[in-house]
Amino acid sequence: MVEYGNGVSQVAGRSGGGGGGQSMDAGAAIAQAVNDSIHTISAMPPGALVLGFVIIVVGFFLLKRAF
Repeated sequence: MVEYGNGVSQVAGRSGGGGGGQSMDAGAAIAQAVNDSIHTISAMPPGALVLGFVIIVVGFFLLKRAF
C-alpha cells in the first residue's frame, strides 16, 4: 500500500498537460481502443447486442442495394 503523500507526489509530477517532449505511442493507443471496445461490447445486455446485430445486417442489405 502506498503511503499517503508519496503516491500523490509521484503522480502529480508525471501527469497533466501532455506535450513535455513525450512522444505518443500509437501502438498503445490502438491497443487501448480495441480493449475499450471489447469491454464495452462484453458489458452490453443481450437485447442490445441482438438489436445492434440486426441494425448492422439491415445496413449491409441497404448498402448492397445502393451499390
